[in-house]
Order: sequence, then structure tokens, then C-alpha cells
Amino acid sequence: MVGDPAHADPLPEIIPVFPLSGVLLLPRGRMPLNVFEPRYVAMIDDALGAPHRIIGMIQPLDEGRAGPPPALYPIGCLGKITNFSENEDGRYRYLITLTGVSRFTVKEELEGRRGYRRVRVDHGQWRDDLSAQQIDGLDRPKLLATLKRYFTVNDISADWKAIAETPDDRLITTLCMVCPFSSNEKQALLEAGDPCARATTLMTLMEMATLDRSNGDEQPKH
Repeated sequence: MVGDPAHADPLPEIIPVFPLSGVLLLPRGRMPLNVFEPRYVAMIDDALGAPHRIIGMIQPLDEGRAGPPPALYPIGCLGKITNFSENEDGRYRYLITLTGVSRFTVKEELEGRRGYRRVRVDHGQWRDDLSAQQIDGLDRPKLLATLKRYFTVNDISADWKAIAETPDDRLITTLCMVCPFSSNEKQALLEAGDPCARATTLMTLMEMATLDRSNGDEQPKH
């Protein structure tokens, strides 16, 4: 276990991981998940029985190729199960909410358990994730203008009143998680050094995607 004064409980060094391509969890972000595959139901069973209730969200590399399970990106995000319900409608499943805690760096993959994968991780590089960080110098009018163009070309509807009332840090986190970026773009947002760098990366990705779509490229590659 790794302790930190900014966090009430020590962070685990060995965690189960849920590899999902194109899915991004960030510190203090909230992610709903429908878990029905047996090995991941087992993983949630085990996590709920542990004191910290933490799993790791991480993206796989080269998912879809034949052969053994794909390698994982080196950086993921811890998620604490903050809400769950159990359902059985032909197959047992969990509906859970994960709240992002902190990023982690994978040191090594360990032997799996009950079908799911486990890794040993290091938290040292990401200790600042455990405390709220302000986004200084954000040009919010520019962000909203960029967002409106991006939503328009991607035919995405939005509650602009709610967006206008959302604080900068929460807005950036939510947009990074929900916008339909590619896997490598999601990873770039995850690995951005701090919220200011993440906001800059987000605006750049939206601007590039808007330009690509305006030029008739339906599947932009960045």
C-alpha cells in the first residue's frame, strides 16, 4: 500500500484492471458502467469485498488482433466504486459508478485472478491528482466557441445553460471523457501533465477534428 496525506485511505499497489478501448476515466470524473461479462462481474465482486473498492481503468493496445490478450497502455486511472446495483435479467450483471481517484503507471502485469487481469502499479508520479487543481488562465469564451463548432460538425446536442454553469475543472474533465475521440487521443488527454495542459490538449483536438470534418474527412486521423 502507498499512503498519502491528501487521501484518507492508502492506494493499493496491486489492482485489478478493466481494459476498455476508447474509454477514459479521469481523476474526479464519474463513469457509469454496465458490467455483465463473467470475469468482470467477478472482478467487481472482489473489489466490493476489498476495503478500498478500487479498480483500474486502462486502454488495451492493438485490441482485436489474434493471439494472447493485448498489451496495455502504460498509464491508467484508478476508479473507486461509489455506487452499484445488481440486476439479473437473463444474466447477472452490475450497474456501477466509478469515481476517478488518481492516475497510475503500470510496473508489471501479474497473474490473473478469476479470469480478470491484475497489475502492480506506481502512484508516485501522480500524487497531485489526489487534490483538486485549478485551471489557471483558461480562455473560457474560446473554449465554448470551439466546443460549439465541434458539436455542430459532429451533430452533438448540448444543454448550453448547464455547460455555462459548470465550473472549469469539471467541464474540462467531463468533455474529455464524453467527446468521441479516438483511443490514442483519449490517452493523450489522460497523460496530459495537469488540468491546464489537458484543457489545451482538449481544445487542440476539437479544433483539429472540426477542421477535418469541415474538409470532408469523416474519420479524422491525428
